[in-house]
Formats: sequence, C-alpha cells, structure tokens
Amino acid sequence: MDFGTQIKKLRSSRKLTQEQLAQKLNVSRQTISSWENNRNLPDLEMVVRIAKIFTLSLDQLILGDPTMATKLVKDGSEMRKIKFTLYTTIIMILAGIGCFLLSSIIGSTIDANGMLHEPFFLIPIGYLFLLIGMICGLVHLFFRFHK
Repeated sequence: MDFGTQIKKLRSSRKLTQEQLAQKLNVSRQTISSWENNRNLPDLEMVVRIAKIFTLSLDQLILGDPTMATKLVKDGSEMRKIKFTLYTTIIMILAGIGCFLLSSIIGSTIDANGMLHEPFFLIPIGYLFLLIGMICGLVHLFFRFHK
C-alpha cells in the first residue's frame, strides 16, 4: 500500500479530518492532502511524528511503500553530504586562522650570520585553507538552500 493511501486510511479510521491531523502535526491541511494524493512525501522527522500519533512502528509506516523508503534513504544521504561540507568548512577556516596565528607567534629572527629565519610558508598555506573553507561554505549554502 502506498504511503498516501496508508495515511488516509489511518486518518479515516481515527475519524480525523485533514485539518485535525494537520493541527496535530503542525502543518497545513494542504500538506496532508498532498501526502494523501502522493504529490509529496514527509521527511523522516514528520514520519516519526505520524507514527507516534497513530501508535505505529516506523516499520509499519515506512516499509509498506517502497517510494517512502527510497525517499528517506535519499534524505539521509543528502543530510550526510550537508554535514560533511559544514564540518569541512569549519575545519578549513580554523586551520587557516591557526596558520596565521602560528606565523605571528613564531615570528621572524635574524641569527648571528645575518640570516633571516621566518615561517614564510604558513601565510600562503593559511590563505589556501581559508579559500578552501570559503568554497566549502558556498557548497554548503548551495546544498542547504537548493531544495
């Protein structure tokens, strides 16, 4: 049985209107209608809330419809990608800042022979980390708002 038919059957068996179910889930009546007509599918958080309202296991609610199971797997995969880009962004920016701080802490010295010693390589590496961090941040924003 597809997810829309299953939701409609569960709602009807509890003698709930679309409006009443929508209020319980904090969504619009149109959202319930689009689920029942298989125009859209809820995300995992909403599926958990639906299962609680109808006192069903997630297996009973999800595994009855292969489309729903596929959608939830895809949503999980997208979330992992988003988290990965966010963590990469933070790590790269912190590494860039760390390079600049380390460069300023180490500083430059002149030895007895008049030779200048400085950690010159830390500055371009710091800029590289910042650039990579900004690119990852833009990718993260793209994935987050491109739905």
